[in-house]
Amino acid sequence: MLARRDGERDLEDTVRTIIRAVLVGLLTSLVAVGPASAEAVKIGFITSLSGPAGIIGKHMKDSVELALDHLGRKVGGLDVELIYGDDQQKPDVGKQVADEMLKKHKVHFVSGIIWSNVMLAVAPVVTREKVFMIGTNAGPHQLAGKDCSEYFFTTSWQNDQTPEAMGKYMADQGLTDVYIMAPNYAAGKDMLSGFKRYFKGRIVAEVYTQVNQPDYQAEISQIRAANPKAVFVFYPGAMGIQFVKQYAQAGLREQIPVYSVYTIDEVTLPALKEAALGNWETRYWSPDLNNEANTKYVSDFRKKY
Repeated sequence: MLARRDGERDLEDTVRTIIRAVLVGLLTSLVAVGPASAEAVKIGFITSLSGPAGIIGKHMKDSVELALDHLGRKVGGLDVELIYGDDQQKPDVGKQVADEMLKKHKVHFVSGIIWSNVMLAVAPVVTREKVFMIGTNAGPHQLAGKDCSEYFFTTSWQNDQTPEAMGKYMADQGLTDVYIMAPNYAAGKDMLSGFKRYFKGRIVAEVYTQVNQPDYQAEISQIRAANPKAVFVFYPGAMGIQFVKQYAQAGLREQIPVYSVYTIDEVTLPALKEAALGNWETRYWSPDLNNEANTKYVSDFRKKY
């Protein structure tokens, strides 16, 4: 998807329509396992509500509330009690929040989680208690492999799927020498691994930067010196805003094109504006996806928020 100038209108659409599927999934699970005498379904929803990722967490929370509106504020004919928790983008905090939801609030399900390192900390805490963990964003490969649990489900993806598509696309375009970058945490490593699985050209350099790093001037200078044919990055949220802006300001945008995943989207476009032009992004969803469910979601989200 080529970044567009009209991205500003897409800010309010940030959260995936799949979040609505979370509650539909909860409904299905409840029918199977929920006690008939229950008065309400308790759902613990953990996301990042503060710090650099707070805007993403806010939109996730808003989408959950909208999904409940669409479901008449009930699942399986029962009222829903939603308990929100802020993981602060920290694995240890996420574990504490999940533990409190399980022990104090006695939730039937735990859902949410943006960041893969947080998910890797939270999921075992939940599933070992035989409580369903339903992820809505983070998809570390371990949870589809050696750490798979019958109590873990996700409505999103496995991390390396979307970058696999970009790797194949760039290979099909005949690109050869590529410089690849991501933040140094679980998802960043998954993203670059997925890219390399289908990109068969030469990797000029594989660089991992600090999570939430604000300044990329040193790395951009290294890209200039290496002079690759293209750059592939994974920088979600505020990291993407900083990297793409600084890359454009350095004058490299027209010389060495940027290809990315989860970097140029409805969260970052309003801040990036023209700095995003010319960059390429593989996506699983777009606000203008033409189907009935998405049209209703986007329309209702805009009206409510």
